[in-house]
Amino acid sequence: MMLEMPLVLVMVFFSVVCHEIAHGYTALLLGDHTAERMGRLSFNPIVHIDLFGTIILPAILILSGSRFLFAWAKPVPVNPAFFRDPRKGMMLVAMAGPAANLAIAILLSILLHLAGGILPDFLLKTFAWVSLINVMLMVFNLIPIPPLDGSRIVARFLKGKALWQYMKLERFGMFIVFGLLFTGVISSILVPAMNLAVKLLDLMAYLS
Repeated sequence: MMLEMPLVLVMVFFSVVCHEIAHGYTALLLGDHTAERMGRLSFNPIVHIDLFGTIILPAILILSGSRFLFAWAKPVPVNPAFFRDPRKGMMLVAMAGPAANLAIAILLSILLHLAGGILPDFLLKTFAWVSLINVMLMVFNLIPIPPLDGSRIVARFLKGKALWQYMKLERFGMFIVFGLLFTGVISSILVPAMNLAVKLLDLMAYLS
């Protein structure tokens, strides 16, 4: 994995950028030009870098030998006041990010199998790992803990006090996420998803 690591990191960062652009572009289609006006619908990596989520956290996970690699970019600003139906709009915007990761995973796995025997092994292995990591990013972001994308989907179906109480968790959300990460709860979610992805995308031969 050492030979592929730099390219894997670059492609994972690109995947995270695509995730955020998908949020912003979906918001744009629904009438919110905030991300567009702020220059966030761009593949320029500088505008998307989050010091902790893009640089520090992945470095910690790599150096600690973690089985999982997480990263995130600076969240794209979204103003639901521009949506005809704000709650439905926020759900669609939230779904767009994980959908982008799933699309990347599928496209890379297709390319991987079409290019087998043509591209060098290290590149095939890179595609396999990035495909798998994109599945992990999708599943991780769909965990229904505010402010992760999954919480915006759940919020669409809550009302009144239940919605208010649920969204109050957002101020503690990342502490909860890291607590679940270090206690192994998130691993218990991601490992089955990884195993299923390896089987469905036929990645095993390229990950060894």
